[in-house]
Parts: sequence; C-alpha cells; structure tokens
Amino acid sequence: MKKLTTGFLIGFIGLLSTAEASNLRHHPNHLFVKMKQGEELVKSPLIKSAKKLFGNLYLVKTTNIEQLAGTLNDSGSVEYIQKDFFAGKSEMPKHEILDEAGLLVKRLQHFDFTSFNDPEVGKLWAFNSKAGLDVSGAYDALPSTEAKEIIVAVVDTGVDHNHEDLKDIMWSNEKEIRGNGIDDDNNGYIDDIHGLNTLVRDAQGRATMNTMASHWHGTHVAGTIAATQNNGTGIAGVANNVKIMAIRTVPDNADELDSDIVEAFLYAANNGAKVINCSFGKKVNEGGMVVRDTINQISKKGVIVVASAGNDSSGPFSWHNNDVDQKFPASFDSENLLVIASTTSSGGLSSFSNIGPTTVDVGSPGSNIYSTINGNRYSMASGTSMAAPNASGVVAMVMGYNPTLKNTTIKKILMDSVTMVPEFKGRIVTGGRLNLKSALLKAAARRNTPRI
Repeated sequence: MKKLTTGFLIGFIGLLSTAEASNLRHHPNHLFVKMKQGEELVKSPLIKSAKKLFGNLYLVKTTNIEQLAGTLNDSGSVEYIQKDFFAGKSEMPKHEILDEAGLLVKRLQHFDFTSFNDPEVGKLWAFNSKAGLDVSGAYDALPSTEAKEIIVAVVDTGVDHNHEDLKDIMWSNEKEIRGNGIDDDNNGYIDDIHGLNTLVRDAQGRATMNTMASHWHGTHVAGTIAATQNNGTGIAGVANNVKIMAIRTVPDNADELDSDIVEAFLYAANNGAKVINCSFGKKVNEGGMVVRDTINQISKKGVIVVASAGNDSSGPFSWHNNDVDQKFPASFDSENLLVIASTTSSGGLSSFSNIGPTTVDVGSPGSNIYSTINGNRYSMASGTSMAAPNASGVVAMVMGYNPTLKNTTIKKILMDSVTMVPEFKGRIVTGGRLNLKSALLKAAARRNTPRI
C-alpha cells in the first residue's frame, strides 16, 4: 500500500496552508538542509555548526535562519530546506480510574489465559480471540524454537524502568559503562544505558541518558508491548521476546520537536531496535519531509515504525478520515510504516479512532487497555496510543520467530493475516484487526515455502 505523500496523542488536526504553517513555532537556530545528490553542504559564515544526519541531510545551527535559508536557496545546490518545528502544546490524556470502570473490569476478569500466571492478565481483553489479537491462542501453539530477541524503541515520555513488571525487560547498552561519564561505545552519547533523553542536553548539546518516565504514558505503552510474562506479578505484555529501549522525546505538554524525533529514530535504528512505537503525532507537517525521509532511511536497517492513527473521530456519526485530513507521521508514504486504528472489546472501531481507506493500515485493541503506569501501579487508558503498542508487540513476535524475513515482508504478512471485520471495510486498508496467531502461521508458511 502506498500512502499519500505529503503532536502527541489526541490533538491531531489537518494540514494548514503555507501561510499558516509559516506562523507555527520552530526552533530559532535550526535548519534542516538536504543537498542535491553529489553536492556538499554550502559553506557560509552563517553556519555555526552542522551535523550530518544521513545521506545529504544535515541539521544546521545558525543565528539567522532566514538569511541562511536565502543564501542556501541562492546556491542552487539544495534539494530542500526545512525549519525545525514543534508539534504544538496540548494537554496530555488522563488514564482511566479503575473505580469508575469497575463494571468493565469485573466483566473482563472472566478471561482465563492458561499460558500466563500473571494475576491481572484476565483484564487484558486484547489477548482473546473473539475481539482481540488472539495472543492466548498464539501462545498455546508457539513453535518449539525460541524467538529471536527484538529491541522495541518506545519513543515517548520515558519509561519507569524500575517498575516491577518492566525492570527485567528493559534494554541495556552492554557496551556502555554506567556512570563513568565516558562514551564507551563511541556512538556519540555518554552513559546511554537504557536509551536516550533528547529533552535534556549537556553543555555540548548532546542528548542525555535519564530515560525515567516524566508521565505515565510511556510506561503504559511499554507494559502493553512487553510487561514480564509469568512472573506472578501484574500483567503480561503481548511479546515474550522484547527488550524495551526507552527514548524520552515527547514532553509532558506533547510539544515534541522534529529534530528530536529524527534523532530518536536514528538512535533507535543505529543501536539495534527493529520496531519503533510512535504513540504520538502532530496536526501539521509544514510541508517538510525530514521525518518521512528518516523513516525511509531506517527501513534499510530492517526497522518497522508503528504509528497511531489519531483520535479525532466521533463515531459512528463522524469519522475523521486521514486520507482527507492528514496526520503525521501516520500519513507519510513509507513502506515500513504501519498505521494503527483502535478497536473495542466488542470488536468494532473505537468511536475516537481515525480511519483512512488508503492511509490507516489495520485495527488493534485500543479501548480500555490495562497496563503498567509509574510507581509499580497499573491502570487503564484508551486511544490509538494504546492500540499502537498492542500492534508493536505483535510485530516483534512475528519478527522474532521469522528473523530472515524482510521488514516489508513482515508488514505484508501482518496485513494479509488479519481477522476481517465487516464494519472496517472501506475505512481502513486491510478491513481487519491484527491476529497474532494467524500472522505467526502465515509467516511460518512463507518462510518454509521453497523459492523457485
């Protein structure tokens, strides 16, 4: 599926005009500069420093972005110039108080998933086969071989890596010596043990290492993907073969910066992540292709980016169509981007979930999702932000059991193995909901099919 070419969580609105985009907030000293093929970065006294991101793309620091932009355009050797935009401030969502949803919790507790001894796993309706991902069925019929470990980067508000259900599944940079103040692995970052914090920088402008959660959201996402299974504690994540790389890039007011998103994606891919969960987005793209180009670049390292579709709908009477009113990064035209709508415990589309017959790929459970939050606690939340990590867990499992398959092949298998839902026809690309058991079976068949 080819998407249209053209933040955080619920507050996506459509593409603004060029005049409106020019008034959006941006970093006062940053310009993205992509040079034409074969051209070197133009030399100018206005450039105070320049960091090559990949290929011909640079992040340039200057004291006069307008004057520098004019100089670069006059050179004739530039493919594009883009300001470094903020997503826009918005209120973070509230997790759902369990006492207020008590009837729902009691109804969900009847699920008996025999593959798990985690005491609250019965609240994970997404594990069932009738309306969920058939996680339980998949675990009852897993192959005898062990899945390869997959690193999933949670680009979010940070993760509580001391949580009782997360501490054992956190990624650790084994090449880095904790707390010695040295970049031991020469990856450009000091003491990046569990990931990266692009929101706090040192005197040299480098992202720092404190990835602890500043908001419950990132911790909730991490738990859904990979909370430790069968530890007799709390819940279970979808995947049993995951290490969570925490990348704190989204501020508590949801005002993420394009350059931070780009750095987060590149860091994740360069340090071994094969899945990147993006439970964030923004309402305007400003005409820029920097994040899109980055997603395409990391596809070369076998990465799948899982993005939430957005939560602007008021279904069933008014569905927000991303084909018409685009959202980012969900609307970028990247083959390794998997865009997720939200579904309910009754199997239908969540009333808040955006749709898109050509831009939203597949459904995944996102209403009333019970997961980890900061401080060894648990709670429910709803949104395509919750649907995306359920999907990321499925992606990681299929990748882990099929490490020889390309990321684009994995994506196709996931989309071809959905549980079809009549209501979804004409609203999302596949017309169905992810199914872990079916995806594993289809991937195994694909892997074992002789090539002629």
